[in-house]
Amino acid sequence: MAAATGLSSTLAMLDGRNRDVDNGSSLSSGSEDPRTPENRKESKVGKPPRHLSVIRRSVNTACLEFDFASLALISPPEEQIGFLPVFRSGSCSEMGPKPYMEDEHVCIDNLIEYLGASVKFSSPGAFYGVFDGHGGTDAASFVQKNILKFILEDSHFPAFVDKAIKSAFIKTDHAFADSHSLDRTSGTTALTALVFGRSLLIANAGDCRAVLGKRGRAIELSRDHKPSCNNERLRIEKLGGKIYDGYLNGQLSVARALGNWHMKGTKGSACPLSAEPELQVTVLTEEDEFLIMGCDGLWDVMSSQCAVTIARKELMIHNDPERCSRELVREALQRNTCDNLTVVVVCFSPDPPPRIELSRSRVRRSISLEGLHILKGALDSDV
Repeated sequence: MAAATGLSSTLAMLDGRNRDVDNGSSLSSGSEDPRTPENRKESKVGKPPRHLSVIRRSVNTACLEFDFASLALISPPEEQIGFLPVFRSGSCSEMGPKPYMEDEHVCIDNLIEYLGASVKFSSPGAFYGVFDGHGGTDAASFVQKNILKFILEDSHFPAFVDKAIKSAFIKTDHAFADSHSLDRTSGTTALTALVFGRSLLIANAGDCRAVLGKRGRAIELSRDHKPSCNNERLRIEKLGGKIYDGYLNGQLSVARALGNWHMKGTKGSACPLSAEPELQVTVLTEEDEFLIMGCDGLWDVMSSQCAVTIARKELMIHNDPERCSRELVREALQRNTCDNLTVVVVCFSPDPPPRIELSRSRVRRSISLEGLHILKGALDSDV
């Protein structure tokens, strides 16, 4: 009863906020295919069917080994590339029905301004992150404060940003283990987005998710690392781990996380619980309108396509990414999510998404735009 009261007050607070504000490629590790029959069986009852509603963008794994600086940090003039993103972001975090808040996040729309004159980039840069803590707040707070520093200080940066990010995740995990004043048994998932010019690099360890809104279609840029996923299960079992009722060693509902050092061996040793992120690089175009980054409290009750549809509708009304993130959180609360909620919405243009004109001769009036995207996702998935 107390939880229901807290939920009602949270929804009321979100409604009040909305009234007060004016208008204002392929993954680098793992190749699990969500379309395979094995993975379809893994979907739990009550979870949104991901393989029907989204379209995954893929690039060859070799793309992640290129000189990232040549693509983004030394970008051609704007008139040559024709499109240069303008970064605008908004975020919302709510405790939800849980007794305490363990999520953290970061939004930096202008890296040059944030870092000061000592750092020079040839292209606009931005950084975003969502960190879903568990077993306490220490791990999520530590990663939120330090992950960008480890990326920028890595010897591979800026020539090979993909290697710098992978190294930074591991170094952050090790630094947390060495911090004696913090609870080393706490842990966190980590989802980051680093953008330079048109180049977007998503890094994920855990079950937060990044979804790109592309003219109304949802394109997932990360993979949820659940112990029951085929690739994660094989990796876990190869390293001597066990999965009990969907939990790694019967304790953790994610297969990758930073922290949780009571479940890991010595630093540098391979263990079933990995802090290594999966990476995906995307070259943004004019059709890429916004990015949604959220913890599993959002995705437990909402499909990626549903989130994109809600976000696009909101942005067309008020063009405010912060109000958009609050609406996604409010919708998840109304759908009775059982977890903390954190949502970050990043827009790539100063203008709202344009209306999508559909030819009447091509579609029936009874089919909605979202239904068309779901149908396209099903056809592309060979369902």
